Amino acid sequence: MPVGLIALALGGFGIGLTEFVIMGLLPQVAADFSVSEATAGWLISGYALAVVVGALGLTAAVTRFERKPVLAVLMVLFIAGNLVSAVAPGYGLMMAGRIIAALSHGAFFGIGAVVAASMVAPTKKAGAIAIMFTGLTAANVLGVPFGTMLGQAAGWRSTFWAITAIGVLALAGILALVPNTGAGTAAGSAETAAGSAAGTASGGLRGELRAFRSGQVWLSILVTILGYGGMFGAFTYIAFTLTDVTGFSAAVVPWLLILFGVGLFIGNTVGGKAADKNVDRTLLVALAVLVVVLVAFALTAENQPMTIASMVLLGGFGFATVPGLQMRVMKYAASAPTLASGANIGAFNVGNALGAWLGGVTITAGLGYTSPIWAGAAITLLGLAVMAFAAAGAKGSRAKKHDAGRPADVDSVEAGAGTELQRA
Repeated sequence: MPVGLIALALGGFGIGLTEFVIMGLLPQVAADFSVSEATAGWLISGYALAVVVGALGLTAAVTRFERKPVLAVLMVLFIAGNLVSAVAPGYGLMMAGRIIAALSHGAFFGIGAVVAASMVAPTKKAGAIAIMFTGLTAANVLGVPFGTMLGQAAGWRSTFWAITAIGVLALAGILALVPNTGAGTAAGSAETAAGSAAGTASGGLRGELRAFRSGQVWLSILVTILGYGGMFGAFTYIAFTLTDVTGFSAAVVPWLLILFGVGLFIGNTVGGKAADKNVDRTLLVALAVLVVVLVAFALTAENQPMTIASMVLLGGFGFATVPGLQMRVMKYAASAPTLASGANIGAFNVGNALGAWLGGVTITAGLGYTSPIWAGAAITLLGLAVMAFAAAGAKGSRAKKHDAGRPADVDSVEAGAGTELQRA
């Protein structure tokens, strides 16, 4: 395994901790700033929306620059945002800090996914992306529970001071371990002669924008929004569900978040390996099971053993989709994956904002703390339908090209080619 992947995972750990730890601390933050649960939830939705802006705007702005320095600058922005959050005297400045940190999120993972894919052989690209996203899962297994306990013991601000320190370590790791991989060229183009010419031709913003001519890119992004939004809608208000519905004490919540994180870790690892074999099949199965898990969770939320099982399965099948969704977008973006990759990271966070917003709406409407889970199930079901449509369309397109006597597009995940071969 290239050592640079560890540095990317470390950066992902810090960013994942910033994104997710707020959920376990939401009751304390709401009480400290004297705001409602739904208003406090906007610290999550606002973060997610800012990720979208950063994923598209910042990624587009830096496509011509060397990727390693860009990743370092993004980490500096992340550090600054968390420092503001740690010292924020009121809700408004806290939101500003969240937004500053979030601007680095989408561009970091979008560019980082391309860098990670370029470090390994073509048949291992989804696995390399999964390793980078292991930082996110590790943040949930270790960072979020212990960050929550730290916040409960020493005040929620102490958690953001700790995240700031982690950002400094991640910055040092990126500078020391991530190789220079160029700018604005196809991921992995150095590894394949077929990809090198395409990568050179498509460099820059104009070339990156051409990726969005693909209907499959847009369908993949929509699946990301709906599929991830469903899981996130259920998870955003999970601390309230666990205490007010299931009956766990607040002190137990961090340990339950560890179980959710274990599910994320397993799902990310297994999902990445499965996507390297067949990305569409992996996504269809994961989304279908996720719908079942969400419905079961909503129906049994008052039962503590069932809730524990649901937490693990929610994390597992929810995050099993992440490597495949990211790889699918990069695949259909072909020789210009950077901006499309960033856009898909933004799509994850559009889903985050959608899920958090709908969950807040259902709670405000008086439907109770299981209502976000039902909303999540509905969103995920819609995502499954879109994924089925996209997979059928991709299969039909390959069949038509084969019948016409032309080589079908080779699925880089299924066939191990590593890049989408788009031929006339």
